[in-house]
Amino acid sequence: MSSGARAVDGTDDDAYDVAVIGFGPTGVTAANLLGGTGLNVVVVEREADVYSRARAISTDEEVIRIWQRIGLAERLKLDMLAERPLDFVDARGRTFLSACPAPRGHGHPPQMFLYQPALEQVLREGVDRCPNVSVLLRHECLRLRQDADGVELTVAAADDSLRRLRARYVIAADGGSSLTRAQLNVGYEGRTYEDRWVVVDTEMLRPWPDHDRLRFRCDPARPAVDCPTPLGHHRWEFPVLPGDDEKRLTGDDAIYAMVSRYGIGRDQIRILRATVYSHHVRFAARFRVGRVFLAGDAAHAMPPWIGQGMAAGVRDAANLCWKLAAVLRGELPESLLDSYEAERKPHVKEVTRRAVFVGRLITERRLPVARVRNGVLRAIRRVPGLASRLVDSHWIPVASYAQGFQARPRTKASGHQIPQPWVTGPDGERVRLDDVLGGCWLLLHRGPPRPQPAWEGVPSLAVLPAGSRPAEGAVVDSDGVLLPWLAGRGVATLALRPDAYVYAAAPAGTRLPPPPAGFAPAPPPVAVSAQ
Repeated sequence: MSSGARAVDGTDDDAYDVAVIGFGPTGVTAANLLGGTGLNVVVVEREADVYSRARAISTDEEVIRIWQRIGLAERLKLDMLAERPLDFVDARGRTFLSACPAPRGHGHPPQMFLYQPALEQVLREGVDRCPNVSVLLRHECLRLRQDADGVELTVAAADDSLRRLRARYVIAADGGSSLTRAQLNVGYEGRTYEDRWVVVDTEMLRPWPDHDRLRFRCDPARPAVDCPTPLGHHRWEFPVLPGDDEKRLTGDDAIYAMVSRYGIGRDQIRILRATVYSHHVRFAARFRVGRVFLAGDAAHAMPPWIGQGMAAGVRDAANLCWKLAAVLRGELPESLLDSYEAERKPHVKEVTRRAVFVGRLITERRLPVARVRNGVLRAIRRVPGLASRLVDSHWIPVASYAQGFQARPRTKASGHQIPQPWVTGPDGERVRLDDVLGGCWLLLHRGPPRPQPAWEGVPSLAVLPAGSRPAEGAVVDSDGVLLPWLAGRGVATLALRPDAYVYAAAPAGTRLPPPPAGFAPAPPPVAVSAQ
């Protein structure tokens, strides 16, 4: 990574399409996505290296699908733990609810545990593939000034020198204490919970039984999260109780005493770091101010209970980056960018609501209420399949958009991302669907393509039933997923956005609604392969 690949002196060489402030998971995902479109991008990051503290510990299949689009999913998955069960256990360590999240059809495991520093390093190496992305490490954006044509960024380097950059648009992914959000005078509404938690990251020296299971220890005396993380790590989280000394609680002796309750000895772990956190529920009043967009923690913060804080930021980047590319390439009008907040804010609010619900379930310390909770969940466990459905309905809501950028009239498919099964491509090879879609506008047909004059210039792809012969311009639904999905929603033709969400849909024998005003489809982006 370069800490200053170009001399910045206010010349045209310093004019970028997009500037990304912040190089954490949201910013680095944005840099990869934008880099793959060929846009001229600059990243401004205050720190010199990847943040060493592991904050996020899990992600889901929708997020892995996003990283698939930048060619890094399989490499990232090498460093993750997939399909581990989760248990709710009582004060005696007895499981009263156990489940595994069910797949949602995105082509990857439904939940994967990760070690964030390793993940970010791979994503940063992915940016190195893009010569059109400049990364300025040890630089901080001090001021933004917008005008009719773009944004001027005043950037301070590590040697205290000031540099000026210009960009058509800016993505501010500079965290919960975002200086950019403060400069824009955007409120950060919500609350900070009084309860504070000690987060302990450890290296596992000697494994113990079931060390690879996620446990929510619902002990009224001191609840805890007991979480496997890959690459030989393990995490615990404990609340700071009334009367606790935070400094003592983050010391080695106190940590070893707390984990000894679960049979973990000093010879089994090495404590890497322990930090006290507060949990926040906050939303920026606006996600967009002119040419500047807030993303990730700069736009929203949620408690960690369902592991969706980082995932929400990655979804922000995926939603925003293809829209910026479409506007900058003249494919769609600038008004498209208003749909970013309209689509992302309702979803992240629902995710946060569920995170708060699960947190209350885990951390309940009133003994009578805790006993009722345990009894109810034990009863649910005895009903076949109900435990999994509980996890599905309250764990990770699917990102679907009831409003935003989609055609009218709506159908049952509108605003949903199409599933991603394995399909047989034109060459007879089994591939994931998105690798055929190619990240561009595309018409998907159930059976042979039907003429869609209003969509002239947009490529078409037919979906053939399992057992069909591979053919040019078609995929075979060899796992029997796509055709039932289309039939179940009563549609035969889809207009898919570059992020594989349904813009428009039509039943058999009818034509699609017309494309958006000003639509001028660009050629498909050049694929970026994994290293």
